[in-house]
Amino acid sequence: MASKEELLKEADSSSDSKRAEALYKEILASPISEHASTDEKEHDLRHQETALVKLGELYRDQNNAQGVAEVINMSRGFVSSIAKAKTAKLIRTLLDCFNSIPDSQKIQMDVLHENIEWAKREKRIFLKHSLETRLVGLQLDTHQYKAALSLIDSLLTELKRLDDKLVLTEVHLLESRAYRGIGNLAKAKAALTSARTAANSIYCPPQLQARLDLQSGILHAEDKDYTTAYSYFYETFENLSTQDDPSALGALKYMLLCKVMLNLPEDVTSLLSIKLASKYAQLRDVESMRAVARAHQKRNLADFEKALRDYRQELSSDPTIRTHLSALYDKLLEQNLLRIVEPYSVVEIEYIAQQVGQDRQAVELKLSQMILDKVFHGVLDQGRGCLLIFEQPEADRAYGAAIDTLEQVGKVVDSLYAKTVKLA
Repeated sequence: MASKEELLKEADSSSDSKRAEALYKEILASPISEHASTDEKEHDLRHQETALVKLGELYRDQNNAQGVAEVINMSRGFVSSIAKAKTAKLIRTLLDCFNSIPDSQKIQMDVLHENIEWAKREKRIFLKHSLETRLVGLQLDTHQYKAALSLIDSLLTELKRLDDKLVLTEVHLLESRAYRGIGNLAKAKAALTSARTAANSIYCPPQLQARLDLQSGILHAEDKDYTTAYSYFYETFENLSTQDDPSALGALKYMLLCKVMLNLPEDVTSLLSIKLASKYAQLRDVESMRAVARAHQKRNLADFEKALRDYRQELSSDPTIRTHLSALYDKLLEQNLLRIVEPYSVVEIEYIAQQVGQDRQAVELKLSQMILDKVFHGVLDQGRGCLLIFEQPEADRAYGAAIDTLEQVGKVVDSLYAKTVKLA
């Protein structure tokens, strides 16, 4: 019978995936001899561990999420014979196989729930925390904010007792993302401050530091402080680019977004010419931001809408970009409407709608909002279908002057009264 090492070599060299799968399973199924020496047992365990990882990678390449799930469940029986630290690393490695498999979140979450329960039974506390942290990340990706916050609360209680600063930093960062997802920016900032406080007392890995900077930038952008947000996004981009991390592209898109939101669309081209950004310049994601910048520079609403249509996937899949571009679109529409109505005292709503290329009802709604916000003074005459624009009324200063005079008279009367009291 062939040894595990020979079977492993045969599986690695095999071009037939079915044959390789069968060989990996054979390695995992064959028991380790009780009469073998300690060195032989260690070698066999190492080969089985390699076979597990290789089988997981094989299923990953086939986009077989269910197969990866079975490998992880299969590994539970194997890990009881290896060190706890090695167990956590092995399960994390196998879970990473899900990352490149599309639409695998549901299966991954089921696997995590099963393994968390197993870790509880086996009293593998650190593994449980690691799996729960990963589960929270998945819940945030699938917008399950309530479930994520509930799990975060229990995690934080345990982590503060153990004083595990690294995992504590990560969980506080996830908490910040969760609160930002439900729109509670005050708590999102508080959680991020807690994450940074925990990170300051340990060595923070570059990846985690980049995620902290990215979240800081996102929260500053929510406060419309795009200058500070840009500096955080630049730090993130620089950090991730030096490690050739594909998520650097996301940070670059946020940098370009900040330039557009700061009314500096002309800076987009010069930004893409720097050494770190040049390799991303021809990608579709970057081209989408370039199209938005061009439309904004021309103040052209039609071009802006065309960019949103042509790059729907690139611009709508990220909630941060989607939210800020929506605000930019409103601002651009407002500027276009002001430019059109400015020369007139009475203008037909239908004409305004034709000029901006929008539906009449949408234009009417926007004009009424602008009137209420006192962007300009006017009324909508819906009977005639017209907008009546008034000159900005001058404030009548007579009332203010009268109040000031009465205040001074009041002071004089009080002074006279005080003097009469003294004389009496």
